[in-house]
Amino acid sequence: MTEKLYEYQGCAGRIHGIRDNLRERYRVWKETNPQGVASWFKNKFYHQDAQYEDYSHIFRRKTRRELTRVSAAVMGIEFSYAAETAFVSPTLLKIGIEHKHMTLVWALSPLIGFFLTPVLGSLSDRCPLRVGRRRPFIFAMSVGVLLGLVLVPNGEGMGYGMGDPKPPDFKDAVAAHRTSARGEEYNVSDVMPYNNTHPWGVAFTVIGTVLLDFDADACQSPARAYLLDVTVSDDHAKGLSTFTVMAGLGGFLGYAMGGVNWDATYLGRMLGGHVKAVFTLTTLIFVVCVAYTITSFKEMPLHVIELRAELEPGGYTNYCERGDMATRTYGAVDDAQQEPLPPPPSSGRRKSILPDPEASLVLYLRSIVYMPFSIRMLCLTNLFCWMAHVCYSLYFTDFVGEAVFNGNPTATEGTVDRELYEEGVRFGCWGMSMYSLSCACYSLVIERLISRFKAKRVYVGGLLVYSSGMGLMALTKNKIGVILFSWTAGVMYSTLFTMPYLIVAHYHAKGTFEVTSEGEEKVSAQIRGIGTDVALVSSMVFLAQFVLSMCMGTIVSASGTTTAVVAVASILALFGAVSASQFQMRTMSPR
Repeated sequence: MTEKLYEYQGCAGRIHGIRDNLRERYRVWKETNPQGVASWFKNKFYHQDAQYEDYSHIFRRKTRRELTRVSAAVMGIEFSYAAETAFVSPTLLKIGIEHKHMTLVWALSPLIGFFLTPVLGSLSDRCPLRVGRRRPFIFAMSVGVLLGLVLVPNGEGMGYGMGDPKPPDFKDAVAAHRTSARGEEYNVSDVMPYNNTHPWGVAFTVIGTVLLDFDADACQSPARAYLLDVTVSDDHAKGLSTFTVMAGLGGFLGYAMGGVNWDATYLGRMLGGHVKAVFTLTTLIFVVCVAYTITSFKEMPLHVIELRAELEPGGYTNYCERGDMATRTYGAVDDAQQEPLPPPPSSGRRKSILPDPEASLVLYLRSIVYMPFSIRMLCLTNLFCWMAHVCYSLYFTDFVGEAVFNGNPTATEGTVDRELYEEGVRFGCWGMSMYSLSCACYSLVIERLISRFKAKRVYVGGLLVYSSGMGLMALTKNKIGVILFSWTAGVMYSTLFTMPYLIVAHYHAKGTFEVTSEGEEKVSAQIRGIGTDVALVSSMVFLAQFVLSMCMGTIVSASGTTTAVVAVASILALFGAVSASQFQMRTMSPR
């Protein structure tokens, strides 16, 4: 009887204990936040005591392992980008969208991104959240990427659920666009023609494409700014090269994953076919990579940066260059023991990395329109570079499937032409995997090349290598050329992924954006944010994609072959090399 009573009291006691514990926690919470939820929210995300936290990690040199963790998010982004570039165009073609209309789909995301990305960069420069300025934007855009990764492979199936006409062999579940994924064979001649329209499926797929394309591209800007924010200026080149290596590895593994015939594996059949298997695995990898980055280093909140700027002239920039003093100043966590050091002598430079306390969001937005000549030329060069690369990345698998393997994406499923096209798409993934591997390898030596040959020659040379490779690929149109000349695309990608942002970081670290006629650096009087400029240069990818989306379909239709894709890429890369040769990079040091 005693044991039963004890058991009863133990069970009931736990329930009452949980209730009492919740009541006590609520009472303590009410005492701490007498003004309610609004007060709690402000203390949680805007609390001013963050100025007494330890930020010494920002002002010390980082190891390669630490830089790898900070850059891990871009690896996940490149995984998602690999899935997008390899399968979105074939997916759109398979659900009945023509070439001339398919390319217009790619125009939606850049139309939004070109105008919105620089604004988001300015907002991140002025983000007042306690967790920092960049990570909230990385997180928000990562959510958009996740939604895109869900919608793109499942758009057609969701369309059937909304009433789109089903094909005659449609079973209980929507399988991938391959007979092997359904686990059965059928005689194609027995399949009657049907109305191949997917209005709902197209809508869901297009929405997913826009979300995935915009957020994957836009997320890279705050990710780069985060890297530059939490590293000292001496680590910027090393950090950006690590960032590019991680991007190359992500692309390499992502495209290689797309090159595997998942229809022939148990996992692929279980997940619903080749495309769904790739997108499912990509989603899991993306979540892990982004989480690994945003939990790496704590950011210094905006109000702390502004407070330091008011107390210490030249604060952020000078202390990045004087890590020992910065560690002693910012390392103290006990406000009672913290004694501010005498402010270092002002160098007379603008606090370009550090947001000026007197600068408003309007000033940062104005800096998007009124920019120095050096930033304008950098944007123009990056525009040509991205136009050349977008030709390759967005339409390459379609080029391989049609021009190299002589397949047809609109052929009836199960026919020879359709199977040749899908084989070509998978083979094209291996080519793009080689380009990403090339990007990672080239990024390991680009710092040495800059030190030996200087920035301008490395910039121009990388673009000429890509231009030559694409030209030869257009002429040969064979499997060997697809693999061999794809390596030149890696040189291009590493160049445009590293050089523009290294130059921007150099400008902001020194506070100089112009050179006088005598070749001397000119101190800029304009207030500029590094997040704004990084986003501004990055936004060229959206403009490049928009321009190509408006005209590439017409070019392919007029030429009658997708070989025009790589031919145009070769020409645009040549234009980029000419633009880079005119760019004034006299202020660019090898470091």
